[in-house]
Amino acid sequence: MDSRPLKKGNGSSAGRLQVDWRDGAGVVGSFNILVVDDFEGFRRFVCSVLQQRAEFRVTEASNGVEGLQKAEEFQPDLILLDIGLPDLNGLEVAKRVQKVAPTARILFLSQESSPEVVRKAFSLGALGYVHKPHCQTDLLPAIETLLKGKQFVGSGLNFGTDGQLPREFSSVPTTKRC
Repeated sequence: MDSRPLKKGNGSSAGRLQVDWRDGAGVVGSFNILVVDDFEGFRRFVCSVLQQRAEFRVTEASNGVEGLQKAEEFQPDLILLDIGLPDLNGLEVAKRVQKVAPTARILFLSQESSPEVVRKAFSLGALGYVHKPHCQTDLLPAIETLLKGKQFVGSGLNFGTDGQLPREFSSVPTTKRC
């Protein structure tokens, strides 16, 4: 069992990320997840999917400013982040969240699928990107992949003629779904 300490507000070991690498069984323990999306219907859908899993503690925010505030307060293990947010867009939130919740992993869930925007998201430190139309099939696999410390590129996202993640992101193991 490999443990990686995560920064928690009270400094307790209760928030340790434990990943069982031996048998590929996956993620063990409980995880704080922050869902930041301005569309209430989609945010509720994502939260309801996550709340079916006992190991996920879920908090939500409806705009970028609130997302940053809750990230600082909640110290999530994972942030599910839309790009088109009011007050502060998701790309700007990703830049700033590194200061308030430095151990949080970022998974973008967005309608935006242009290669430039997806590349920008990864360049800002995101470990995953899911195109919203594929969320029903990609959401849980993406979360499990990120919690194991690997990158995830959702279905239908391409980065050029070969469909591969750009070389600058190749240092982290990637799961590509097509």
